[in-house]
Amino acid sequence: MTFGTDIHQAQQRPRKAVIPAAGSGTRLLPATKSQAKEMLLVGRKPVIQHVAEEIQGAGINKILIVTNQKKRALEDHFDPHLNHFSQLQEIDNDIEFFYTRQSHPKGLADAISKAETFVNNEPFVVCLGDSIIQSKPKSNVLESLIETHMRNQANASILFEEVALESVVKYGIAAPEFEQGLTFSIADIVEKPSVDKAPSNLAVAARYVFSPEIFDYIRQTKPGRNNEIQITDSIRLALQNQGRVFGLKLDHGEKRFDIGNYRAYFEAFFRFSLADPEFGSEFREYAKKMLEL
Repeated sequence: MTFGTDIHQAQQRPRKAVIPAAGSGTRLLPATKSQAKEMLLVGRKPVIQHVAEEIQGAGINKILIVTNQKKRALEDHFDPHLNHFSQLQEIDNDIEFFYTRQSHPKGLADAISKAETFVNNEPFVVCLGDSIIQSKPKSNVLESLIETHMRNQANASILFEEVALESVVKYGIAAPEFEQGLTFSIADIVEKPSVDKAPSNLAVAARYVFSPEIFDYIRQTKPGRNNEIQITDSIRLALQNQGRVFGLKLDHGEKRFDIGNYRAYFEAFFRFSLADPEFGSEFREYAKKMLEL
């Protein structure tokens, strides 16, 4: 497997991003009883704004959010005609937001399929709406994933994080092949394997770059557990048809926050509070005092 070196010889750069955000958030009840989990605050901003800023930082200015009938708040949050939009200073005015709905929860691949018309036969990015990626200063993990995708002329490129072996049952897990630094080609990817059958401890970390042919593979994907269509299975179909699939590992100092359960949510809020430019140092001292009690 050859890892490309000239990004200018690779495919078109993605100009559009899709944020699947139609999940019910039951693991965060009662906080999500009347609000979307993507609207939970992490530091000063809701999760969905952290994700949108990450996408903007990668040079993408068209974002489609896949919602459901209970998530109108996501649309309102980015509506430039509502009051106090000036407080969203981190979001450029030239960012365009679009919305569509996934009426029934049929899996991530089904949610992504709702974006086919929006994508319009171009490569595109997928960022899960309940996960924040913390990059190192002056870097953007999503930008690095896009560069990996283009450099290797891939059909799909996926962000991964190393997890404890006992946690592989929660994630899609990669079977890596040839590695070069943080980048590797993928021989296979398995959805939530048992510990003894996991090909590695590299877990999908909520960020993807796809070429538009992924929609063909989604249409061929049969429903699996809970009658859901999993994007992992669609990616496996691409691999079985000689598709080029690459992975990028999170580096030291980079972290994924999966805002899908209270433990992860508390950790994310704590870390972002410590980094607050106005109250971070004060909060850090408070935390030290509390730990001494």
